[in-house]
Amino acid sequence: MKEVILAKYGEIALKGLNKHVFEAILIKNIKYRINPIGEFNISHAQSTIYIEPKNNYVDIDDVLDRMKKIFGLSKVCKACVIEKSWDKIAETAPHYLEETLSVAKSFKVVAKRSDKKFLMNSPQLSSALGGLLLESFPHLRVDVHNPEITVTIEIREQNAFIHADNIIAAGGMPW
Repeated sequence: MKEVILAKYGEIALKGLNKHVFEAILIKNIKYRINPIGEFNISHAQSTIYIEPKNNYVDIDDVLDRMKKIFGLSKVCKACVIEKSWDKIAETAPHYLEETLSVAKSFKVVAKRSDKKFLMNSPQLSSALGGLLLESFPHLRVDVHNPEITVTIEIREQNAFIHADNIIAAGGMPW
C-alpha cells in the first residue's frame, strides 16, 4: 500500500491574496526539517500539503514526529492512497486500518468529498465505510460523540485517502 503524509494548515488559509507566500515558507520549512530523513515529493492543494516518500525505506514515524513541531501546521497524519472507487476503498480500508482498529473499542467515520463527481456523497460514504469496518471488526461499536478512533476518508481530485486520527501539530503561522 502506498502511504503519504497529509499536513493540514490552519491560519495561513485565512491570509487572502498573500496565502501563497505563507505556503511557500511552510513548504520550505518542511523540506528543511525532513531532508535528513530521505527524499520526498511535496505538493499542495486545498489547504493540504502532501509529502510522498520517494522510496520505501523512509521512517514515516520519524517524519511525523518532525512535522508536528513545524509552526504553521495544525494537523499531520499518515494516510493510505487509494484509487477513487468504492471497490478499491472497500478492499483496502480494513487492511490498512487493521492495526489501529483491532485494539480500539469505538470509532466513527468522517467523509470529506471535495470531488463532487464521486458517486457517493459524504453521508453515504461514511455509512458504507462504517458498516464495512463493523463487519471487519465486530468488537467495535460506533460512537459519533466521543470515539476512541476517528477514521477519515477524503475523496480528492486525483485519489482517495484514508487515515485514522490526526496528530495535533504546532499550529500558528510559519516563520
